[in-house]
Amino acid sequence: MVNSYFLQVYLKKYVDLLFSSSILEENGLGVTHMVVRQLYLDRLKKYQDTEFVKVITGVRRSGKTFVLRMFRDYLQESGIASNQIIFINFESMKYQHLLTKEALYQYVTEHVVAHRKMYLFFDEVQRVVGWEDAINSFRVDFDADIYVSGSNASLLSGELATLLTGRMIEIPIYPLSFKEFLQFTQNTKPLELAFNDYVTEGGFPAVALVDDAEVKRSVLDGIYSSILLRDVNERAAIRNDGMLTQVATYLLSEIGNPISGNKISGVLQNEGWKVNPTSTLRYMGLLCDAFIFYPAKRYDLRGKNYLRSTAKYYAVDTGLRNVTLNRNYRDNFGHQIENIVYLELLRRGYRVDVGKYDNQEIDFVAKRGSEVAYYQVTMQLPTKDNREIGNLQALDDNYPKTLITANRMDVGEVAGIPIVHIVDWLLN
Repeated sequence: MVNSYFLQVYLKKYVDLLFSSSILEENGLGVTHMVVRQLYLDRLKKYQDTEFVKVITGVRRSGKTFVLRMFRDYLQESGIASNQIIFINFESMKYQHLLTKEALYQYVTEHVVAHRKMYLFFDEVQRVVGWEDAINSFRVDFDADIYVSGSNASLLSGELATLLTGRMIEIPIYPLSFKEFLQFTQNTKPLELAFNDYVTEGGFPAVALVDDAEVKRSVLDGIYSSILLRDVNERAAIRNDGMLTQVATYLLSEIGNPISGNKISGVLQNEGWKVNPTSTLRYMGLLCDAFIFYPAKRYDLRGKNYLRSTAKYYAVDTGLRNVTLNRNYRDNFGHQIENIVYLELLRRGYRVDVGKYDNQEIDFVAKRGSEVAYYQVTMQLPTKDNREIGNLQALDDNYPKTLITANRMDVGEVAGIPIVHIVDWLLN
């Protein structure tokens, strides 16, 4: 078996080297191609030189460092001088002497160029004690465009939220979309076979960059372990890491199903664990804060209110789910593609809920500003009833409705509702 620790160290150095210039090179063949995560580059460009502190969030190893470096490269290509850019990755030993707010402030002060706009990048900034005060001081004391990143939702709460009310903008980073997956892997398979690979392996860049199946599994296992140990366990000082693992495993096995703290507690109690709904809900919250899971609340479309009883939880990556549960794309395929659609809607900037309309369930109610759209996701249309289409037809408003299917034979239109293949929808 591949040693997971040394594999992670090797791959981190390998991927960082490749990503430092935003270029991937196919060794031995002399073929070079640019890999640009255009969605995130465009979002960062949109907020460039605004007063907002740009807060880059996302699960560990989703590509936050790459995105920051990609934008730094863009700035330099746009004519920003290198001495106007300060880029610090706090996971590097090179900057371990800057892990207090005083040391960080002193360092930046010494490197600021007088009468020039500075571009400040702080990767994994939460490692700095009192970093919120330092960031706020940079905003007040210098002419600076500020970008910070972190692997926990706590980055957006607490003192930072108090200091920067109305002055920060979150830019979430997710694992690769299917379109990015094809770009990263240079996949030449038929699209639907490539999609099966995407469902099985997921979209972590470090996984997409290797070919060996065993190495892919080891990388995913290492990512999952590091998230639980570093971004959840250590940060929250959890004593019962076995219970944390059990809750995470249960959520992975139940993606797309309604979940409550009471339900998980009951299942674990039957397996002999001493747990109560309160502690279970705390573990679930910590796992969501680390971006392993995203909750989709149930929303009553008639009553215009959220239902508190249950929510659905979706994994940040189906590859992470499959390796942890020792499954592949064939296992619970319907809920896996539902998971992928949910993440893609988030990636496109929507807030996503699960809709309830009388006794009908709408898989996703997607909202972005004043825009609202409804989505149903299915492996294929049933032959004996029109339940999937019927759920959408029951809605008595004029917002767009779409049914996404994994069956090419279903594509078309029924009762004015477009039916699209998931691969086409992902690449649109």
